[in-house]
Amino acid sequence: MHLSPSSAGLASEEVARGVAVEKLDSVKKWGINTYKCTKQMLSERFGRGSRTVDLELEAQIEVLRETKLKYEQVLRLATALISHFQNLVQTQQALGDSFADLSQKSPELQDEFGYNAETQKLLCKNGETLLGAVNFFVSSINTLINKTMEDSLLTIRLYENARLEFDAYRSDLEELSLGPRDAAAAVRMDAAQHDYQLHRDKYERLRGDVTIKLKFLEENKVKVMHKQLLLFHNAISAYFAGNQQQLEQTLIQFNVKLKPGADKPSWLEEQ
Repeated sequence: MHLSPSSAGLASEEVARGVAVEKLDSVKKWGINTYKCTKQMLSERFGRGSRTVDLELEAQIEVLRETKLKYEQVLRLATALISHFQNLVQTQQALGDSFADLSQKSPELQDEFGYNAETQKLLCKNGETLLGAVNFFVSSINTLINKTMEDSLLTIRLYENARLEFDAYRSDLEELSLGPRDAAAAVRMDAAQHDYQLHRDKYERLRGDVTIKLKFLEENKVKVMHKQLLLFHNAISAYFAGNQQQLEQTLIQFNVKLKPGADKPSWLEEQ
């Protein structure tokens, strides 16, 4: 069977009309939902409306937000440490080069300049090794904050939006239950009950999601920080003790890649 041009045009118009109606209905639902949620938000803010509260869960969420702020402070300070220490290592490298140059051009002080050039060279080498450990520490903390914690906070924001919607439709249902009992009111009541149940199910599902994510986040945070804090402590301690072997062993222990040529004894042991 073949459609005539006029039949094809009518079919196309019907499809376009259907899409337009669907979009209009979607916008209408969005507008109603936004109105109800805004009304609920203002009602809560001015103390006229009630809100659903899970005290235990909200306390855990608050702890997470505070923890994230504190970890962000550690991340900023550790990043600043890297920047300052890189400047130190670069200065040691330049100073070592100057000592080495003077050693060749000052026969009467050749040994003294040579010792200092070698010391600065070894300091620079150990500094680069320490920078590898601190960079690994910073990278891991950054992943914990901006990926793992942020993923949980995203679910929390969805949960908080669902809580607001649930309370908005709950309040709407409560208001209708206090109104007249005619046929039109009964229809509105059925629709309100349906919407209330949908948003309650959504709220309960997201509350469960948040509870699970917070549990796994806490376990992951402890595991990650246990490793990273040991790495940071051992690397810093070994560096400032002048123990190059222990510093390198620390990086190997925590799977931080060493640069080639890291097989010389401690710079303190050579003095």
